Amino acid sequence: MHISDILRPDCVIADLSGATVASVLAELARPVAAAGGLDAGALSAGLLARERLGSTGIGEGVAVPHCKAPGLAALQCALGRSGEGIDFRALDGKPTRIFVALFAPERAGAEHLQALARVSRLLKRPEFRRALLEAPDAAAMYRLIVDEDGRL
Repeated sequence: MHISDILRPDCVIADLSGATVASVLAELARPVAAAGGLDAGALSAGLLARERLGSTGIGEGVAVPHCKAPGLAALQCALGRSGEGIDFRALDGKPTRIFVALFAPERAGAEHLQALARVSRLLKRPEFRRALLEAPDAAAMYRLIVDEDGRL
C-alpha cells in the first residue's frame, strides 16, 4: 500500500485554520466527504469519537487521527498543516502541526492498520517533516508525500 493510493491532491490542506481539536478534525473531514459524497459531520464525529479514547498525536508535531466511516467504499486520507500548531494532547506535549487523517470503510481490517504503519514510517524522518512544514503550498506537500512514499 502507498499513501498516494489513498490521498488525493484535493485532500491536502496547506493552511488549516482550526485552533481546536474539533475544528481541525472537521477541516480534515470536509474534502474527503466532498470527494465521496459523504456527510462531513459524520466523518469528523468519527474522528472526534476516536480522539476521546486517547490522543492520536504521536509526537514530534504529528497526529494521525483515524476512524472507520459508514458509507466509505475504500480507505481515504487527508493531509493538513497548521502554521501555529495546536494542542492535540500529543504524547510529547508539543504543538501538533502535521495531520494525516485516515478514514477506513467499516469492515476494513489489515488495510487500515497498514495505512497507519505506512504514515508512521513516512513521518519518522525529521528532514521529511521539516520539508512538509516548509512546502509553499498544498501541491508541493502532495508531491513531497508521493515522492517520499515512493522511496519507502
